[in-house]
Order: sequence, then C-alpha cells, then structure tokens
Amino acid sequence: MKSHKKLTTASGKPYVENENSQSVGPRGPLLLQDFILHEKMAHFNRERIPERVVHAKGSGAFGTFTVTHNITKYTKAKIFSELGKETKVFMRFSTVGGEKGSADTERDPRGFAIKFYTEDGNWDLVGNNTPVFFVKDPKKFGDFIHTQKRDPHTNLKSPTMMWDFWSLNPESLHQVLILMSDRGTPYGYRHMHGFGSHTYSMINDANERFYVKFHFITAQGIKNFSNEQAAQMKSHDMDFSQRDLFDNIEGGNFPQWNLKIQVMTEAEANNGEYYFNPFDLTKVWPHADFPLIDVGVLELNQNPQNYFQDVEQAAFAPAHIVDGIGYSPDKMLQGRILSYPDAQRYRLGVNYEQIPVNRCPFAFNNYQRDGQMRVDGNGGKNPNYFPNSFDDIDIDQSYKEPPLPINSHFADWYDRNCEGENDHFSQPGRLFQIMTPEEQQNTIDNIVDAMSGIHGPLKEEIVTRQLFLWYRVDPLLGMGIAKGLKVEFEDLPA
Repeated sequence: MKSHKKLTTASGKPYVENENSQSVGPRGPLLLQDFILHEKMAHFNRERIPERVVHAKGSGAFGTFTVTHNITKYTKAKIFSELGKETKVFMRFSTVGGEKGSADTERDPRGFAIKFYTEDGNWDLVGNNTPVFFVKDPKKFGDFIHTQKRDPHTNLKSPTMMWDFWSLNPESLHQVLILMSDRGTPYGYRHMHGFGSHTYSMINDANERFYVKFHFITAQGIKNFSNEQAAQMKSHDMDFSQRDLFDNIEGGNFPQWNLKIQVMTEAEANNGEYYFNPFDLTKVWPHADFPLIDVGVLELNQNPQNYFQDVEQAAFAPAHIVDGIGYSPDKMLQGRILSYPDAQRYRLGVNYEQIPVNRCPFAFNNYQRDGQMRVDGNGGKNPNYFPNSFDDIDIDQSYKEPPLPINSHFADWYDRNCEGENDHFSQPGRLFQIMTPEEQQNTIDNIVDAMSGIHGPLKEEIVTRQLFLWYRVDPLLGMGIAKGLKVEFEDLPA
C-alpha cells in the first residue's frame, strides 16, 4: 500500500500550495513573502554542479568483485587475501571529450573507473578502454584536452586543432591508431575491455615490490560499431550506451569482466633490463614477455536508484590506493595523483568523500574538519590536531610502505629525445599489422575521414607532417591514408 507522506519544505515545514504562487488577486503581482516560490526557484538554479572537464557524460552501476585466483605472492592487499572473497564496487563508464549532452557513440576513448570498497579504505582504479594514452607527460595533458574541446574562436570542434597537436607529438600515434580503428566506437560499455593503463605497483607481506598492469577483459566479447553504424546510432539514440547498460542490468543480464594482471619485477623495471621505459603510458607491455595472470571476476548487478546521487557525484582519483597497492614512476600517474582530487574538490566541494557513493563504508579517522557540506558531525568534540593527548587514534606501522627505488641522482626536465624514449612507431606498427585486412581498411578510412576536416592556411603542413608519421608506423598505412586524401607521396617534401 502506498504510504502517505506530508509535502514539506527542505527545513521540514509542511505546506500546501506547490503549484500556485501567492499574488495580489488572481491577476496581480506576486508577493515577496511566498518563500516556497523562492525555495523552489533558488534550488532549481543550483541543481547543476560543474560539469566534469573530461568524462562529462557517463553511466554507472554497483556490483561485486570476486577473487578467483591467488595472487598473494605479489600483494598483501586485503581485497585479494582469499579465494572467493567478494568486495562491493561502484563503476562508472564515460566518453572523454564530449559534453554531458553529447552522443554515446562518438569516436572517443571510453573512461573505465572502478571504486572498490575495501576494509582498508576505498581503492580507485581509474582507467580507460585502451591500455595506452595520447601523451606521457602531465604537462601536456591540458593542452591535449583543449584540442579535443571547442575552438575558442569558432566554438566548434576542430579537426585542425586535433591533428596539429597529434602531428607535433609522435608519442600520440599508438593511441590515435586505436582511436581511429573500430575500437574507437565500441558497442556500448559491456562489449569493451578496460585497463588501469598506468603502471602501478603491488607490495607483498615481505615488502617486495612488483610493477603491474591491470586488464579487465569483457566476458561479453568485443563488439564495435563501424563508423557508419556509429553515426546512424547517434541520430537514432544519443544515449545508446546508457540505455544498453541500464536495461541489461535491470533485466538480470549482468555484465562481467575478468581481471588479469601483468607483473614485472623491480629489477626488470629499474635496472634498465627492458628495452623501453615500462613507465611510459604510450607503451604496452608485450604479453609474450609479461603474460596475463588471472585474478578475479567483476560483475555489475545493481543500477543506482538515483543517477545524480551516485553516477554524477561519483568521484574517482588514482591517488586513492590501499595497503598492498602502490604507485610507480609513471609520469602521467604522478600528475593524476594531484589533479584528480583537486578536480573533485572544485566540482563537489572539499568534503566530496562524505557523499555516500564516495564514502568508505568501513572506519576512517583523520583530523580534517570544516568546509562546505560537512555533514557527518565534523569530528564532534574530538581534537582537530595531531599529535594530541586526548584521542585514541594510533598509527599502525604495519601499513608503512617500503621505499620506492629511484634510478637517478639528478632532477631535470627530460625531453622526448632521451635515449630509449623516442620510439613511438614500433608498437602502433605492430598493432596495425595484426589487424585483419578489413580492420586495416576501416582504420584507414576512419583516419581519412577525420583528417579531411583539417582546414586553414596550414592544412598542407599539418597533413604532410601527420602523413610522414603514419608512414613511419607502417608504409601501407601511410600510403593508404595518402591515397584517401589524394596526396601523392612523391609530391611531398623530403
């Protein structure tokens, strides 16, 4: 039977007139004293929190992670402590460059962020559906994102900006090739892999450190839209990925991903034993050298009851790790450790981790106080400083992380030309070579379509620069794109 609840103001006062404003006579001016009118309009004016700068449009769901294989020789993280152990998770998928009202089927990487609610705190694994990224130094991140947003002059998306930046940054080739393949338009969120992307570390009970990559392999199988299918879906259903994820979970068809890791020893990573920098986010670790190791299964099985409460207010940060998981010298990871929590404080407020979807469900104790939206008692009468003589909060030395080895005594601004750091062609070349002929042609067609949007007085320079980069990736790729753009290689400057 439906319960009967009184209609009240936000302060709890019951009221009646929710549709009619108080006025002087039926056609007269409104009265300032109609507080309900002010409360409704003022709240409406403030309903929209700042949009995420990137990953603005997304979908999310709750679920569980279950351990299926023993990896305790690599990590003491409690989430992996025993077979069959289940941990609650919240997961958010997203596009990257578009605004909140953009289409789900745009050619774009997809965000793949997971919050594990562990007894040692929340662990956020914030990645994408690609194992690499466009840049490897965080100083370039803002500039790159600006090229994916709107031209400050025209307020339009600009292929010229995108390709100008990419052609000046060969390190982007690997990610751009993935983006321009059919993997750039996945069929919703259920049919794509997810990656932690960065190199992280794991620490075991003996305080031994291992470097790891996280892979979430879709149990539904890879499925992509072609460029034409993505465009058709964009005109048919702008929210296809949201609808597909929500409807399948609601119908009991729970999507799953199999978590696997790659492991590299500290010696292999830090002693220069491997032939490229393992902390470079534009590179993958070959599976032949570092095979995938099974860990567990992630399942999404519960839709949020309120989208804004959980999906829009979900806040992820790579800074949030737990005992047994550590960082690495990955430069992009180091930059995100700072930038992500800073973005969340701007968007949601300094106490964003008290919002239910972000709140650790187990005990947490600290000396943070005050700030906007502090709603948990603010520490009560307990001291707000440390050390003190009054509370019983102890520091558990068993959680102390071992030192992170550094292989240099010099701090400098190392550029792209450092030895072993400037091969940006081999890995995208191998990726193109393992594609089927149909996938290769689709990728060429997609690149031609995207580069055809380059315009302006520097069009020829930008196109030429990018064509030479594609040719260095693979001659067939470069010649195929040149043919599609009607550019003859012999006419290009040497």
